[in-house]
Amino acid sequence: MIATGALILDTFREAFARRIFWGFFGCCTALLLFLLFILRIDVVAGALATASIFGNTLPTTNVQNLVEQTQSVIAMILYFAGMALSVFASAGLVSAMFEQGRIELLLSKPVSRVHLLLGRYVGNLLVVAANIVYLVAGSWIIFGVKTSLWGGGFLVSSLCTVFMFAVLLTVIVLVGALWDSAAVAIMVTFAIMIVTPILAQKATLERLLSSEWSRDMARALYYALPKTSDVAVIIRHLILNQPVDSWMPVWSTAIFGAVALGLGVWRFQRRSF
Repeated sequence: MIATGALILDTFREAFARRIFWGFFGCCTALLLFLLFILRIDVVAGALATASIFGNTLPTTNVQNLVEQTQSVIAMILYFAGMALSVFASAGLVSAMFEQGRIELLLSKPVSRVHLLLGRYVGNLLVVAANIVYLVAGSWIIFGVKTSLWGGGFLVSSLCTVFMFAVLLTVIVLVGALWDSAAVAIMVTFAIMIVTPILAQKATLERLLSSEWSRDMARALYYALPKTSDVAVIIRHLILNQPVDSWMPVWSTAIFGAVALGLGVWRFQRRSF
């Protein structure tokens, strides 16, 4: 536990030194200030009196519906934009571990390679998770104070966002263990983030693809790769208190992450430095 804590602390120190943590924190704080001062919601006797943003009055609607719809939009922005920023930041933190001089120093310590890699993985995850939880919890408090509605769906969305980033981070770790390249890790991870929403449109793809083998390939890739867009739909349903049709996107994505992380650990154990 002491070694694990030291590895996580080292990751946080590097995130602070590279201004990564403060960059995340600044972006999150800016969005919270936007919600606090720009969005205005006046509630009278439990009903919506006025709602305005940038001075423009929004259409009158039910207070709970307004809050849930607004929170779902914020959650989607956080989910996609937050993951993109997280990938850029974490790729540098992971690749820094494999720099000449740094990796030799780490390997000289009485800690196994598996422990080293997983410690760096957990440290990266906590750096991002801390900022995501700060943003989501802050937004939830602001909406709660303004409207006196404290639904828990928005808070759960932060867990889904952290979960998806945890899976994408396994891809960064795997690419880092293979090629020591932050640029390649970013390209591969972004390729997955771009391709998987396309693969999720199964009905449209089956109409566009002309051969059966290409349809089978598209189906196989859909089930094998992380399901970023499907998890986004689940987040929206949770916030809007709608039933979730299937949890398959979550557990299949988790399996992908476990396999990718296992391959990264396997490769790191067998590399010579």
